[in-house]
Amino acid sequence: MTGLTVALCASFILLGRWQWGRAETKQALWEQFERGAGEVVALGTRATTDLPRYARVRVEGRWLPQRQFLLDNRTHEGSAGYEVLTPLMLESGRVLLVDRGWVPFMGYRDRLPDVGSPFAELDPAMPVTVSGRLDELPSAGLAAGRAAPALEGPWPRVTSYPRPQELAAALATTQLEPRMLLLGAREPRGYVRDWKPGGRGPETNWSYAIQWWSFAVVLFGLYVGLNLRRTREESR
Repeated sequence: MTGLTVALCASFILLGRWQWGRAETKQALWEQFERGAGEVVALGTRATTDLPRYARVRVEGRWLPQRQFLLDNRTHEGSAGYEVLTPLMLESGRVLLVDRGWVPFMGYRDRLPDVGSPFAELDPAMPVTVSGRLDELPSAGLAAGRAAPALEGPWPRVTSYPRPQELAAALATTQLEPRMLLLGAREPRGYVRDWKPGGRGPETNWSYAIQWWSFAVVLFGLYVGLNLRRTREESR
């Protein structure tokens, strides 16, 4: 019983520390997100990695609407769907993926949302200026959750937690920016946009950490109480 109690208490404490660490990481992301809410700056010839994450930037280029990606396993208010990644060819020749927001799942895997028409809104011949926040591509907690986009076939192509080099291979370009642009909420040509860093706030993880540590305290209390009771019974 002593060995089991020690093992369980140690596990509860470690789980609490893990959740607390996740909360601190999320808190840092939220603070960084708030700091990035300043003035919009022109990206120009700079790489997306030259600016802080969540920085608000303005870019100029031309849409490439014929080659779009659908990020799978994205939810909004509990509903399943996709996020639409549309390439934007910058004046320098680099390609920047613009996350234009969330669209709902159509109910069937072979029935994808129509994000390609009308192309009039994303005319590849018309220069545009768009603004938003720089962000990293979403990453999967488990490798099993990843699915690279197909290298051939019709567009848009579904992908789940892709790596930048996999997206670049599908686009047949060597000049893809490693970060994406979260299209600003007031920008046209977008879908549902409610950008938040890392999903839920750190409060949830702090709550989980306290729960795990509470389990350790309760278990230790039960162990001490049962042993004190047994000691009294044996001393009679």
